[in-house]
Amino acid sequence: MAWIDAIATDDVDEEDLIRFDHDGKTYCIYRSPNDEFFCTDGLCTHEQVHLEEGLVMDYEIECPKHNAAFDYRTGEALRAPACVNLNTYPVKVEGDRVLIEI
Repeated sequence: MAWIDAIATDDVDEEDLIRFDHDGKTYCIYRSPNDEFFCTDGLCTHEQVHLEEGLVMDYEIECPKHNAAFDYRTGEALRAPACVNLNTYPVKVEGDRVLIEI
């Protein structure tokens, strides 16, 4: 596993997400209401829909297709039709850069 320089801290607003593609895989990086950053896989576990257009509220991401919801801090599937959790990845901030470990 390696730390990857993903985005600038100001690339994503509070309570929002940004898509990050690396090495053929899609990730989502979230900025929480407490100004913390989190990272999950970028595709819903239900039907592999991109989560980038989903609604972020508090600590949840809602899939734009079937309204499945996940806690982006833990990846836990919170609402059907998703029943498989999202993978999560360690995040650290160095200066004004967000790094993810993948």
